[in-house]
Amino acid sequence: MSRESSAHNQPKIDAAEILEGIRRWVEIETPSHDGKAVNRLVDLVESEMRALGTLVERSPGRDGFGDTLKARSPWGGDGQGILVLAHLDTVHPLGTLGDYPFKAEGDIARGPGIYDMKGGGYLATYAYRHLLRLGRETPLPITFLFVPDEEIGSDTARAIIEAEAKKNKIVLVCEPARDGGKIVTARKGAARFTVKARGRPAHSGMRHQDGRSAVKEIAHQILALEAMTDYASGTTVSVGLVQGGTGVNVVPEHASIEIDMRVPDMASAEAMTARVLGLLPVGPDTTLEISGGLNRPPYRKDAGIEKLFKHAQALAKEIGFDLQDVPLTGGGSDGNFTAALGIPTLDGLGVDGSGAHTLDEQLKISSLEPRATLLLRLFETLR
Repeated sequence: MSRESSAHNQPKIDAAEILEGIRRWVEIETPSHDGKAVNRLVDLVESEMRALGTLVERSPGRDGFGDTLKARSPWGGDGQGILVLAHLDTVHPLGTLGDYPFKAEGDIARGPGIYDMKGGGYLATYAYRHLLRLGRETPLPITFLFVPDEEIGSDTARAIIEAEAKKNKIVLVCEPARDGGKIVTARKGAARFTVKARGRPAHSGMRHQDGRSAVKEIAHQILALEAMTDYASGTTVSVGLVQGGTGVNVVPEHASIEIDMRVPDMASAEAMTARVLGLLPVGPDTTLEISGGLNRPPYRKDAGIEKLFKHAQALAKEIGFDLQDVPLTGGGSDGNFTAALGIPTLDGLGVDGSGAHTLDEQLKISSLEPRATLLLRLFETLR
């Protein structure tokens, strides 16, 4: 058989086949806080990866969260290789699928978690499956790590992520693409804080003057915190949750807020953390209790990431598309942890689409073949 006819008979990357696999993942709902639900998808992914001959290890979840799944190629021994990161949890509660089912029309497929990031997670496993169908191995061993709680900070998986990253030379993160297919080479750091105010309760009608309102105090703190946002420097501070009071006719003794902060670099992270932890009460006879800090370190494009990006860009050109990166994105990922360790990390390698964390999550079906091919070529060419 000639080389030309042999190549002609090789299996092809098939968007319809990829989309069917993504559908299976999407139709298992996986809200982060429901470990049993997440583990139903972990079960499926484990069976799929075992069927591909990977060496599978499953670490039991804790604190009610799902399990973390590791799958490694059978070649390469214990040598340093490529770590592929994906998370299986989504922000969508159980039952979302009933009102927002998987649906494909034209070039768009929709479903909860399809963009962030079940599409990208499955895409990476498909690229590996296709590698095996071609009868190939890669210069570097490949390890997949499927995380159960990324959407809420990866608290239970972070130690595993960092330990696995240290065993590898390169990290590929299959979070969704940005802005029409761009990948991610820099991310802001993320911090979370809780501020609790305590005042003095009183009858709001008869003895209002005796009360010290914790809600009023927390309102002052909300304004102070929101005023810390500085778009020019890339720092944002958002009060996302507010709680307080016991009854409408009681001057509230307790109130609390939860804060999300995004910072462009470590210097900003340290300065802004000190500002938040240093907040003082405004009203008389009220106290504040402040906790929290940085939970995802920022990372910027260093020489190692730049080299990795240029390599991916050249591969994309061979495939037939122009690959660009975003200069800095505010969303965090598990790539924050690995890049902060100094390990070259390329992020946003998942599907192209839009609607992350909304009820209109969608991917472009036309992005599946070229992006699966890019992952395959990265697997084959990284050394």
